[in-house]
Amino acid sequence: MQMDRRELADFLRRSRERLRPQEVGLPAGPRRRTPGLRREEVSQLAGMSADYYMRLEQARSPQPSPQILSSLAHALRLTDDERDHLYLLAGHRPPAGRLAGDHVRPSLLYLLDQLKEAPAHITNDLGDLLARNTMAEALLGCICSVREQDRNFVWRWFTDPTIRRIYSPEEREQNSRANVADLRASVARRGNDAASTRLVARLREVSAEFAALWELHEVAVRHASRVRVDHPAIGPIELECEMLLSPAEDQRLTIFTPPPGTSNIDHLSLLRVLGHDDFTPAAPERR
Repeated sequence: MQMDRRELADFLRRSRERLRPQEVGLPAGPRRRTPGLRREEVSQLAGMSADYYMRLEQARSPQPSPQILSSLAHALRLTDDERDHLYLLAGHRPPAGRLAGDHVRPSLLYLLDQLKEAPAHITNDLGDLLARNTMAEALLGCICSVREQDRNFVWRWFTDPTIRRIYSPEEREQNSRANVADLRASVARRGNDAASTRLVARLREVSAEFAALWELHEVAVRHASRVRVDHPAIGPIELECEMLLSPAEDQRLTIFTPPPGTSNIDHLSLLRVLGHDDFTPAAPERR
């Protein structure tokens, strides 16, 4: 497929101009000479240099990679149809299927941007972390990151013993079974696609516990739960998790709130003060 630089540049510019800063969690500011977002704001949201994005809009860039296109679709809050159009203009085939890609649904991103006081993040149905707010970064940076090698919560649970340290044996077993049952439902919904098949195969290879639970063929979609985090600066924090599912149940917005009558609300207040220092996850052994 051939890249159409002029059409791509026009589509990026018009998509940028349609967005208001408030829609992506940015302050509007008193002086804006151009409609929508600035180029440097899009580049920041997409995690690329402002110079590279400028060359894309000026139709003088090399062909962008699928990874860059995914980041741009995310930053510009494109719908599925708009995302596919972006890929085609750039000379790439759109991602296969409509389920659980890395492209976060604009409606979920909008809700995430509005949540300032409570930790919240967006995952796909396999447990891959796709986006999070500042509070979630401060809370869960010690467990998962948006980096591809660290972003799957199920993988981290079964391969990193430090995550389980503050759970009782009974709670560990309950969480393990819930993780596997939820993943089993997602794999079936996806029709055993490449991503889910690969994740299950890796988990069965590295974790005897996962392999044994997988053989039980338990199925249950998780809608709510509790999470306990041993935060490196604050200590143990226990929170309720409420999950909002997309219509296809392929992406989830999870909001973390303190259980009533506990001191965890004070822990969250302290977390806001600390911000997101470098609480990066310890890298588990990779296969």
